[in-house]
Amino acid sequence: MSQQLPTLIAGPIARRFTPNELVLWFATSNDVVVNPQLYLTDDHHIPINIDAVEHESFQIGTHAFVKLVTIKFASPLASDAEIEYDLISDAQSLLKDSLSTLTYDNKQRPSLVLKTDAQQVLHGSCRKPHHNEDDALIRVDGLLASAEGHARPSMLIMSGDQVYIDDVAGPMLSAIHQTIALLGLHSEHIPGALVENSEALINHPDGFYNRTELLPDVDSNEAVLDRFFLAKRKPIFTSVNAKNHLITASEVFAMYLLVWSPVIWQFIKIVKPKLSDELDELFEDEQETIERFVKTLPQTQRILAHIPCYMIFDDHDITDDWNLTRGWEEAAYGNPFSKRIIGNALLGYYLFQGLGNAPKNLHHLTSEIKSKFTESSLLDHDEVLQALFDWNHWHYTVGTNPPVMVLDTRTHRWRSEKNPNKPSGLMDWELLQEMREELRGKSEVIMVSAAPVFGVKIIEAIQKLFTMFGQALTVDAENWMAHEGTAKVLLETFHDPDTPRDFVILSGDVHYSFCYDVRLRFKKDSPRITQITASGIKNQFPSKLIATLDKWNLRLYGPKSPLVWFTKRRKMKIRARYPNRKNKWRTLVSKSAIGLVQWPADRNKPIVKVLCHDGEDITFR
Repeated sequence: MSQQLPTLIAGPIARRFTPNELVLWFATSNDVVVNPQLYLTDDHHIPINIDAVEHESFQIGTHAFVKLVTIKFASPLASDAEIEYDLISDAQSLLKDSLSTLTYDNKQRPSLVLKTDAQQVLHGSCRKPHHNEDDALIRVDGLLASAEGHARPSMLIMSGDQVYIDDVAGPMLSAIHQTIALLGLHSEHIPGALVENSEALINHPDGFYNRTELLPDVDSNEAVLDRFFLAKRKPIFTSVNAKNHLITASEVFAMYLLVWSPVIWQFIKIVKPKLSDELDELFEDEQETIERFVKTLPQTQRILAHIPCYMIFDDHDITDDWNLTRGWEEAAYGNPFSKRIIGNALLGYYLFQGLGNAPKNLHHLTSEIKSKFTESSLLDHDEVLQALFDWNHWHYTVGTNPPVMVLDTRTHRWRSEKNPNKPSGLMDWELLQEMREELRGKSEVIMVSAAPVFGVKIIEAIQKLFTMFGQALTVDAENWMAHEGTAKVLLETFHDPDTPRDFVILSGDVHYSFCYDVRLRFKKDSPRITQITASGIKNQFPSKLIATLDKWNLRLYGPKSPLVWFTKRRKMKIRARYPNRKNKWRTLVSKSAIGLVQWPADRNKPIVKVLCHDGEDITFR
């Protein structure tokens, strides 16, 4: 079977692109060494002089290698320079078999445009393959195809839930297991589980649509969990859709290969297993949706090859409620099985997302674990995962004008010392101070926070109410205002005269889109803060429920409402922008879409749009 595989099985994905370097990610079926070639896109296609090429390679299976190539330019590229690139191995292009679908306008190679000024930014989150709406990411394909080089967006920011490790369709799980066999992805022993290893997991009667019976629960760590769950039996993995929760590293790796690229799908044949009548119907519905998703993957592959992509995790990249409370952390990391599941998902994030954001930031981590990937297995599996857990620099900055500051709101939590059920702050004091120092002296910044800094107040109020009764996990009570310390430091940052006067905050997470303009009350030189949320790329909040919440939010927490004075926002004035739709009294859009932010020449007020999966364009005015 491996002989039929093309060498390139995923990618190339353009990652970090600056005047001095280009980072490309891709995956191959054999351990090739590539010679990158770059050309200026002009009448002569002059080759670009390369100073150095750095290669990273991780063998994740017999026929599977994750590759990262960092290309250093001999002299800096000018802004708006358009380049074409190729990856040559054994005198042949690695991209040759994909060129018909990988390039635009029958060009010979994929191309990129260097944007040192962030004038147009695409952003979004929450791309669930089996959600019933189509993938809004493909709207970017039309945008790139029609835009002249200089008019292309600067970058694509994916702000969380690029994959759903904890919510997997039955047909997708079937494809994952076929991918594992096809590529010979590494097997692993699973500590503390009811199944001994990954092969036993695949063949277990509960391994398909019933994994909640295999996942660790409170009985496995009674001392901590009795306190945490108040003596009620409850799983550590709290997603209501955890019936096919991915467990092994090979399952996670296969998932990424299947959502980034169409190549492996050519070798997949989804066959419905014997199921109950209820699951039989579910499987057929999911299969229809997955097949629609797969048909658009050639466009996804082309998009990711033509625009610099920056990513950060949120909870579903790992598991629902990841690090939400101190009690959850004590439960999850105190159990070897749940710790392995979380670690495997974080390893997948590192290899398939985090590695390309800022390779220099991860240099020491990469040096520590790279040699552990061998032809037959991942050596010292638990030690590798512990190195990932100990890593404290997943956040990064893109040096455009203005800079794009991407926050890690998951692994530096400000934990409650008094109550294990209380939501942790999204960032701890130390990282908030580091952020504040980096902001000093800057006039403008684009900040990426997976969860909105300024969310829909009525939803935050509901989350607070549930938290008071010890049910923070029930409503995913993750917002910046849920923790007193985090909220205080963040609001102080906006008041600090040495921090930027213009903040644009890009967020996702919530499965609906909105835009708020925020100003400080009683302050003449208030910074201009624009909170822009675009979520999800392929997901949505229940439309009737969000309409009801939207209506009551406007009534109870409008700018002139006295209730505002009882919130942490009492010193701020928040005005919602209204989408240009028929219902002029709704501020929230629940529809699969990708966000687009554009700045006018004077960089005064950003133009905010969402490009919906069905072709509708919505502007927030």
